[in-house]
Amino acid sequence: MDNLCIAMAKGRLAKEAVKLFRQAGYDLPENMLKSRKLIFEIESEKLEIILVKPADVPIYVEYGTADLGIVGKDTLLEENRDLYEILDLKYGVCEFALAGLPDRKDTLLERKVATKYPDFTRRYFRSRGEPVEIIKLNGSIELAPLTGLADTILDIVETGRTLKENGLVIYESIRDLSARLIVNKVSMKTRQQEIETIIEALDQAVNGDDKNA
Repeated sequence: MDNLCIAMAKGRLAKEAVKLFRQAGYDLPENMLKSRKLIFEIESEKLEIILVKPADVPIYVEYGTADLGIVGKDTLLEENRDLYEILDLKYGVCEFALAGLPDRKDTLLERKVATKYPDFTRRYFRSRGEPVEIIKLNGSIELAPLTGLADTILDIVETGRTLKENGLVIYESIRDLSARLIVNKVSMKTRQQEIETIIEALDQAVNGDDKNA
């Protein structure tokens, strides 16, 4: 049988994921992320790891190219894919928040919202019954209210330092975010035992002390 394939989001989340797998007892090379390779065969663990852009992790998992994936909850909320979200890995912790200039908070009736997450933003404001114009940006979201492009931004906030340094404030915290373990629905049926072994090992690594308390 083929090795189980795990899709990991490139960048900091992948570094933390490799660290977590090692804590869970899996023999992943510590220096694997220093390579330019995108596919790693870990024969000793019967695993194949692929590194992809964060937004692509749920796609690889939904279509079954990857059996499992590790990606931020922000990406899952935006992509809204058909898969199982199994475990909160409790790293990459941040939040979705609305932010903008301090003197505009209470003056907005119909606002323009800049974001990297247009689908989630649309669903969020629709659920509140608030009319908004959504402007999708790919980076430096904080610039939008400073330049007049948008009234408000919806973005990830970790420490709030970037907002503060640009004279912006949080209007509203929407929801907490962190890295999650996801699983393809078919793989969960056809390779259940292998996948549950990984889930249990990661769960113990993440929550072991809490469970034993």
